[in-house]
Amino acid sequence: MSDFKKLMTVAGDDEVARGESVYAVPGTFSWTCPEGVTSVSVVAIGAGGGGGMIDTFNKSGGGAGGGLGYKNDYAVTPGSSYTVRVGEGGQGVTFGKTSSASAGTDSYFVNTSTCKGGGGGGGTYASGSSNGPGGSGGTYTGDGGGNGGAGGATHYSGGGGGGGGAGGYAGNGGQGYSDDPNSGPTAGSGGGGGGGGAQASGSVATYGGGGGGTGYLGQGSNGGAGPNDGGAGPDRAGYGGSGGSRGHSGMNLNDFSGDGGDGGFPGGGGGVCGERQSGNDTGGGGRGASGVVRIVWPGADRQFPSTDVGTP
Repeated sequence: MSDFKKLMTVAGDDEVARGESVYAVPGTFSWTCPEGVTSVSVVAIGAGGGGGMIDTFNKSGGGAGGGLGYKNDYAVTPGSSYTVRVGEGGQGVTFGKTSSASAGTDSYFVNTSTCKGGGGGGGTYASGSSNGPGGSGGTYTGDGGGNGGAGGATHYSGGGGGGGGAGGYAGNGGQGYSDDPNSGPTAGSGGGGGGGGAQASGSVATYGGGGGGTGYLGQGSNGGAGPNDGGAGPDRAGYGGSGGSRGHSGMNLNDFSGDGGDGGFPGGGGGVCGERQSGNDTGGGGRGASGVVRIVWPGADRQFPSTDVGTP
């Protein structure tokens, strides 16, 4: 047997098959460890929170992005089963409802103490001359990761907010545009999604774009912040980080009103909807994007944020 053939035989005998499992539908699942696999690396991205709304007397802020956590070289046993949970995006507030938007839920592998991307908070309701806070960014557990970006707050005089971006592999997601005080939106860091901007009239933002998602194929470029200016153009959403999807910009109804944009997949937060005029009394805040869990093996060789995790 030639030296080349000997090397190929030894490599084949010792090699652990490469593989992965991706869970991108909200729910609880059971992952069974394949034969020959003794360690895995996992990334979990939590779901984004729902966006709020604005009217003359009531308001709630933008939804926050989900957190991202990863765990490397986690020991597993062939044939054993492990819990996988994929978070569901928060629902935006229907216009005119005096309530807070719902939060996104956690994504995790085994349990929330092992590897978790926490769900982003929904926009919080406030009445009268109180400002409507944006949701708080989702947290994370694991060997590394980043928190989701906060949703933008709304001002009692009528200003709106954008959705927060999903967390990055080495930093946080971007903050959505806030009118309390007037700040943002900001780009994601460490490969995280960017915060959503807002359509504005003068100094008053009237509907917010969704935050950008963060991809699950390892750390890439940062997601840029969504535009925020006095025009009525449609492009208000935050950009995705690390290959995640851009958020949705929302729907312009007239110069002072619009529906909030949904968050970008996975993990982007929803933007707020603006005050209704001329009989437009339907619609509402954007929905947060759902989460995702990705498991790759062998875990000793393939590790997040960027060691041989870009492809199956």
